[in-house]
Amino acid sequence: MYTSKFVETFPETKVYFDRSLSAFTYTQTGGPAELLIFPKRKLEAASILEWLKEQEIPVTILGNASNVIIRDGGIRGAVIMLNEMTDIHVEKNRIFVDGGVALIHTSQVARDHHLTGLEFACGIPGSVGGAVYMNAGAYGGEVEEVIEYVEVITPEGEFKRYYRSDLDFSYRHSRIQESGDLVIEVCFNLRFGNIDDIQSRMDELTQLRVSKQPLEYPSCGSVFKRPEGYFTGKLIQDAGIQGKQIGGAQISMKHAGFIVNIDKASATDYIDLIAFIQKTIFDLYGVRLEPEVRIIGEEI
Repeated sequence: MYTSKFVETFPETKVYFDRSLSAFTYTQTGGPAELLIFPKRKLEAASILEWLKEQEIPVTILGNASNVIIRDGGIRGAVIMLNEMTDIHVEKNRIFVDGGVALIHTSQVARDHHLTGLEFACGIPGSVGGAVYMNAGAYGGEVEEVIEYVEVITPEGEFKRYYRSDLDFSYRHSRIQESGDLVIEVCFNLRFGNIDDIQSRMDELTQLRVSKQPLEYPSCGSVFKRPEGYFTGKLIQDAGIQGKQIGGAQISMKHAGFIVNIDKASATDYIDLIAFIQKTIFDLYGVRLEPEVRIIGEEI
């Protein structure tokens, strides 16, 4: 079994075997990972990816699993999470951040160094690597606007640098979604600003988030991409299905664009509720809702 081989090859790497991913996902759902790996350093991550490829073990990159639903059957092969890769430093108006650093923390570091441009990210859950993967955004800002370059490790274990123009950014999309690269470092290029103005904007956005989003329950954030010409939450409200519950998953009563785990929901509950919403909205309005959340893994 390759589990013992992994430990022999990487004795200092934090790894779990057949570990339920529900302990690590923001929805608190998901089946087990055969190998759950937490590299701490770039060279370590590169060596692990190279070894996994040599062993023909499939690899899934999760970042910190804030915007993902993992099916109840779990994930075969290896899952890499970046939570242990947390280096961050500032040089003048640039911030260099490991892929596992929380985006919220990065926005706070920017503020503390009088740097403006990341205020929009002060409430976005997830890692910097995940934010690049999906071009995360909120309140009129997107990650692509402040990125200078991204360093990745390819599935072959090679280091590569992409500049912003290389990343094919669009709404909730980047080329990382197709390439399978592991984001290990991001360089944000920001502007100097007034710290009081920066804090004021962050306070304003935090208040908006607290007042409108169901932060009291586990969730994966906004479930659907915004369809052109519509607002997802309003479509769901107008359809009369806000509050609909399947198993332990419920369309939030606070914000209809969110699905919350109110009673030990399974991933299947989430996925069935997503399908119900999609069918209802299409039948009523002819609008196809495309998930923003990433749904992966095996059925039971």
